[in-house]
Amino acid sequence: MSDACVVCSALSFSWPDDTPVFDNLSFTVPAGRTGLVAPNGAGKSTLLRVIAGDLRATGGSVSVDGLLGYLPQNLPLTGDLTVAEVLGIAPILTALAAVESGDTDAKHFTVIGTDWDVEERTRAQLGRLGLGDLMLTRRLHTLSGGQIVSLGLAAQLLRNPDVLLLDEPTNNLDLDARRALYDVLDGWRGALLLVSHDRALLDRMDRIAELDGGEIRFYGGGFTYYEESVRSAREIAHKNIRNAEQDVKREKREMQQARERAARRSSNASKNLADAGLPKIIAGMRARNAQESAGRANEMHGSRVDAAKSRLDAAERSLRDDQTISLELPGTAVPTGRTVFACEGLNVTLDGQELFCGTGIDLAVRGPERIALTGPNGAGKSTLLRVIGGDLAPSSGMITRADGRIAYLSQRLDLLDADRTVAENMADFAPDMLPADRMNLLARFLFRGSRAHLPVGALSGGELLRASLACILFAEPAPQLLLLDEPTNNLDLLGVAQLVSALDAYQGAFVMVSHDERFLTDMKIERWLRISDGNLRETTEPE
Repeated sequence: MSDACVVCSALSFSWPDDTPVFDNLSFTVPAGRTGLVAPNGAGKSTLLRVIAGDLRATGGSVSVDGLLGYLPQNLPLTGDLTVAEVLGIAPILTALAAVESGDTDAKHFTVIGTDWDVEERTRAQLGRLGLGDLMLTRRLHTLSGGQIVSLGLAAQLLRNPDVLLLDEPTNNLDLDARRALYDVLDGWRGALLLVSHDRALLDRMDRIAELDGGEIRFYGGGFTYYEESVRSAREIAHKNIRNAEQDVKREKREMQQARERAARRSSNASKNLADAGLPKIIAGMRARNAQESAGRANEMHGSRVDAAKSRLDAAERSLRDDQTISLELPGTAVPTGRTVFACEGLNVTLDGQELFCGTGIDLAVRGPERIALTGPNGAGKSTLLRVIGGDLAPSSGMITRADGRIAYLSQRLDLLDADRTVAENMADFAPDMLPADRMNLLARFLFRGSRAHLPVGALSGGELLRASLACILFAEPAPQLLLLDEPTNNLDLLGVAQLVSALDAYQGAFVMVSHDERFLTDMKIERWLRISDGNLRETTEPE
């Protein structure tokens, strides 16, 4: 285990409009594997960007011991780059080729340095990540989203960093690619700080760091142990709330009883004084003493009630906010057996080559089927969804779309206008809905109060998915076929649960691409389709 680490001291960050993300964070990420978890929008990705130097902190400092590598959630890669260019080895390969051809110019040896075996090391690294067959001259626009993520990780690992920051590294990865990533990270010996919604990956971490309520707490062990710790804390918080509520009731009851006793004593004392025939000055003194005694008792009981209320407030603050989405979507209902999409002989031409083999693809989708589309990275899953949704024209084949009520949500989540607010986008999709009803609806998608008036461009990945779903599911008219491409990308585990809850209320047909096996199980998939080697076939279970 290395001595590499990340030290953050009094770290703060706010957006240009002074919206704070986190304030005065102090923590150390030691050598080993650390998984960072938090609700979407809490600032996980922002924190990684600040540590990586991609964003400048508004306060505090970051110290990184050793060379840092960073894989962002959204890779800034253009489609014209070659694999070698992304990996940063293109100049070295050019120099090597020149030397091998007999060119002994000194500049080539300067470029090569000690990297005479760079191609062998690169191919070995690509092979560890399941990209062993990838040509170094291949261009990015021909790669799938999963292949690009694995390639980005390979580029970082080739630099041999001491500290590695990974933001959702399993996005778009098929099962084989995920397993390859797991194996690579299992052997990691530097300091790793990772953001992911992948439970299997988080369970392989040495510790979990939770960003919540403006502070970071560390839990030893993987995500399962973290969940157990949180569950125990929640049970204790509930117990403390019950006890505090009982304390408040008891203190209020005792204060009322004390007031009643004081009132009776005062009444009896006044009567006794009148019967005793004492001088007025003495009677008045005794009455004042009784009132002062009653006042002190009332003040004491009032203090006890306030203290009990404070304990109740503290107990309620310690209880985590378990946000859920509860919906009813009768407008999305599709009669059983109605065909919402059909195609025959469907094919797509990319870079002069047909994507699907033979006579193309035949497919019929009927309501209200729940279909999962699986297959290895690069097989054409996203391409098929784009064709079904009308985002991409086929090169051949016949297509029927019933009523045209199809909604397509791509991996890029680019459906909404980034410059307009969530509420304004919602108004565009549901113009006939009353403004008050739209706000109530957005609140059910957890955009409450001022959150509904945030510009879409300022949302986190999970918030953007929720906003997109709200607009799609309540569009006028509502969709009868929903196409989802890797919808759990960028979601934390709470976000995945919220997505399941929202989609469970959907009564139409859907086709989704996802490599998240637990998510597909929770969605109660009824029909499995697999694309591989240019063919589409039915399967009885995910492969």
